Order: sequence, then structure tokens, then C-alpha cells
Amino acid sequence: MPEPISPEAIAAALPELWSPRVIGEVDDAYVKVARIKGTLAWHSHDAEDELFYVLRGVLRIELEGDTVELGAGQMWVVPKGTRHNPVADEECLVLLIERKSTLHTGDVVTDKTRPIAEQLRGSPSGVGPVR
Repeated sequence: MPEPISPEAIAAALPELWSPRVIGEVDDAYVKVARIKGTLAWHSHDAEDELFYVLRGVLRIELEGDTVELGAGQMWVVPKGTRHNPVADEECLVLLIERKSTLHTGDVVTDKTRPIAEQLRGSPSGVGPVR
């Protein structure tokens, strides 16, 4: 029998910041979790929207000319083509829903960019991609 999982617990157990892990799939999208602190990078996803849901902490999504601030239990969708920069002043746990074609840091590559193969590896709790 399939067992439910806790996205928050999996995110909290991740050993690295800014290294999302795939915990599920919904049609052509991945469900990912990440443990973040600091700044990722200004980037955009030209053909994909990106959903951010805060599990714990506060996430600020900087936009050109605006900012969206999310607390635990809040979500926001970054529309495709929108330049954005996720920032967490303190540690924050997030759940992301992205198309499988979405590149981690979009149109830029930094030392925080993670390939999908790395995002698909099993989490510390032993949960990899689940259906």
C-alpha cells in the first residue's frame, strides 16, 4: 500500500541549500522540495510557469519593479517569462511545482544550478520520485 509522505520533513532533511529534490510527479510536472537561505539568482523560465509554496519560513520573490513575500502556507505562481530572484533571509522550506522541462535556474547557470539528474536522486528519507 502506498505511504503518504511529508514534503516539509523531506525538505528539512536535505543536506544542501538550493538543491531541490523531486518528490513526486503530476502528469508533465515535477513536485519538488528545497531548503533555501540567501539568494538564488535573477533568472526566468521563458516557456514555463513556476509555483512556489512555502512550507516553513518566509520567501521573498524579487521581480523587476516589485516583490512578492510569502509566509508559511502561502503560494504564488511566477508567470512564464518573468525575471525573478528567490530570496530567503532565514532558512525557508519550499515546495515547487514545475514542468519537467523547467531548468533549475532558468536562463542562467550559477554554482547553485542543479541538473535534473541530481534533483531526481533519492532524498535523505529514502523517498525518490513517487507517483
